[in-house]
Amino acid sequence: MTPISQASAVPISSHLAAAERLLPRRVFHLFALVSMLLVTVVVGRAQDPAALRSVDPAAQVIDGVIDGNAWGLGKSIRITGRVKQGAVAFGGDVIVEGTVDGDVAAIGGSVIQLDGARIGGDVLVFGGTYHHVAKAPDRNPASTTIMYAGYEQELHDMMRSPGSLLSPRWSPTSMGLRLLAILFWFIISLALTAAMPGAISRGVARLQLTSLRVAIIGLLGALVAFGGVTACLSLLPGAFSAMIGIMVLLLFLVAGVFGRVVIYAATGRWLQRRYFSMVSNSESTALLLGVVFWAILSSLPYVWPLTIGAIIVLSLGLALTAGRGTIWKKARVA
Repeated sequence: MTPISQASAVPISSHLAAAERLLPRRVFHLFALVSMLLVTVVVGRAQDPAALRSVDPAAQVIDGVIDGNAWGLGKSIRITGRVKQGAVAFGGDVIVEGTVDGDVAAIGGSVIQLDGARIGGDVLVFGGTYHHVAKAPDRNPASTTIMYAGYEQELHDMMRSPGSLLSPRWSPTSMGLRLLAILFWFIISLALTAAMPGAISRGVARLQLTSLRVAIIGLLGALVAFGGVTACLSLLPGAFSAMIGIMVLLLFLVAGVFGRVVIYAATGRWLQRRYFSMVSNSESTALLLGVVFWAILSSLPYVWPLTIGAIIVLSLGLALTAGRGTIWKKARVA
């Protein structure tokens, strides 16, 4: 992460109010909630002019007066004239030589303010840095800077080539991360199974007997939760919207952990009965088999989005149906 010379706490409400002038309200609030969940917002002001990198020669030049917003999708934009609202680049830099009256944002890129340029609003940078040549850049004194410099290359590549997400690249780093994920979820599964053996067993039985019903309940729950959050973001004040959004995210987090462990246990037991019945029947072996199976499935190109979606839907369905053991009864075998 690039060091930040100055940092100060800025109220979240001021960020929301300022960014509403640049992006549609719903999109920005959802983006802000995800950012708060990851705890990756870092506030900064000045940068060392020596760190100023070369200006992208392939940047789109925006000259003259633009009444609306300036957008850069998969490329950098260079503003030499005046933009009366805001400027945002996805997968590129925003190079300001002229004037931007509103906010300036870059996702997977940097914001570069050259000498003599003016930015009237806030500066938001995710996956990049904010550079300025002048020691005291021409900014509105009431404006703020939100910057997170991590994962710059990853965000840059993702914004420029969204299709690459469907076909992940295999490398020693990615292999190490997958092995680390297997170890992490195996430990979490062991701990949760030891802490709540009854709940995990009931969840496995529920998934084996009525997996379709659990999936339907999870899908309906996800749609209702998403629709409720969207309605809250549109109708309620910012503080209440953020609170409800965080509660829904916590629900998905808790459901995701519980549901994953149940799915791993059910899958591992099925693999044990079908292919490894003569090797071992221990619970730890079943959990390890389930974790490895789903880790491989979620690493396959073009298949992993469906796998992740299935895990999310089933996990939410298992969480929403937990504690209803009297309803889930095995049908009598004729």
